[in-house]
Amino acid sequence: MEKILKLIQAKGYQVGNLTIGEVVEIADDLGIRVSEVIIAEGMAQNAMTREEVIDAVINAFAHNLYATEVGITSGSSFLLGRVPQELAYNDFSHRLFEDDLINKILVYTLAAQVGNHSCGLQPCAGTGDSCTYTGIFRALQEIIEDKEELARVVSVMLKVGTIFRAAKTSTGCNMEGFGAGAAATAATLVEYRQGQPQALAKAIVLALSPTIGVPCTPRVMVSGLCATHIGGGVVIGNLAANLAMHTNIPVDVPVDVMIAMAAAVHPVSATHIVPVVNDYMQPFFKTNLEVEYFIDDSIKEKEKTNIEVTMDRALKEARAFAEKANSIVKPFGEAVVGGSSQAVGSPTNTGRIAHALAKGKITGVKIELYAELFARRGINIPGILMAAVLGASTDNGKAYREIMQRVREEKIKIEIVKVDAPQMQRITVFATEQSSMVEALNRGGARLVLKNARPSLEEACMVAKRLGIVLVD
Repeated sequence: MEKILKLIQAKGYQVGNLTIGEVVEIADDLGIRVSEVIIAEGMAQNAMTREEVIDAVINAFAHNLYATEVGITSGSSFLLGRVPQELAYNDFSHRLFEDDLINKILVYTLAAQVGNHSCGLQPCAGTGDSCTYTGIFRALQEIIEDKEELARVVSVMLKVGTIFRAAKTSTGCNMEGFGAGAAATAATLVEYRQGQPQALAKAIVLALSPTIGVPCTPRVMVSGLCATHIGGGVVIGNLAANLAMHTNIPVDVPVDVMIAMAAAVHPVSATHIVPVVNDYMQPFFKTNLEVEYFIDDSIKEKEKTNIEVTMDRALKEARAFAEKANSIVKPFGEAVVGGSSQAVGSPTNTGRIAHALAKGKITGVKIELYAELFARRGINIPGILMAAVLGASTDNGKAYREIMQRVREEKIKIEIVKVDAPQMQRITVFATEQSSMVEALNRGGARLVLKNARPSLEEACMVAKRLGIVLVD
């Protein structure tokens, strides 16, 4: 413990306030497990012996383990019914995963949620992530006989959980059952499998990525959806842990930056995404008739009308999607180099149209991109330039690799500008006989919305059709 505290002090860090990144850094520098740093921090912060910290970590789960037992034996939930009991029947014969540990974590996590609806859970960031932590704890408790080792592994989970508890400021499963659950699962499994500290940090980053911005409301009010939120966090966490431990997958984002981003997006999701989710999901919200008795009839009638309007709109929107959908015999568009049909494919196709409209020797290209595309310029500029200068299609890997050197050698003037207009991608090609400009809105699947063009929008539409570029409204 002494060498850990000395290094913390030498680095200018503060015991009790260590970030995940700092914990990983210290463990990596000393060649020890991440849990050793976390246990030492707990001892120093709370003036406890090692044994006292071990006991406190284990005892923290007492109530939530009771709730989990209720969920897996006798409890019932208005959202999940008796799903955990069905899955645990006949010694877990109805399996969600062949991996016994992951299967039991999932079942116990769902059981904790049923217990939450029966007798309540002690929350961390919320009750959603407490379900995951309790599910992991119970599953590990069954296979780790040594009490100290169990506490070491679980301490990693609780360190992650307490960071998310501090960071969560509003509604959002991204900082609770799904996001925090995924991150904590990833970290815990790396520690349990005795992975390296850097693998643990990498696993958290990978696990958090798909959870950013995911709202909470459907999870807590609509039947069934909760299961794939909290269960999905476990599955993603396991995937992230395995990728981090068993491959050399490159992960450049520091773990503390990823957590900070998740926390920053969290209130934005609550403000902008949750209202939309509420709009579509309200028809399926579980209600309590005893509560509804006290609600004014005019309010209930208004809600009923809104629900009918929403359902009608949603069904019409679904029908419109079906009408626009490709046949299953031709589901895909052309291949896109660079890794993204939206960030690369769509602006590249805009460049192809601009190239076809220009005449003579190309002397310059001006590229104007909205903020997201501008931020991803490292992958889309080569695509745009190979299209604007050469007329290359989105699948031309050779041109994609060589174009940057070619424009320098041919001294073609390149200007790259960020614009404020959402989804905007405007490509201007300067040529000796006729210059051209194509202004389009970015769409996924290498598609685009043509807004303006020179010499004319009509010619641009004809070119797009000839090149097989998909235009959408």
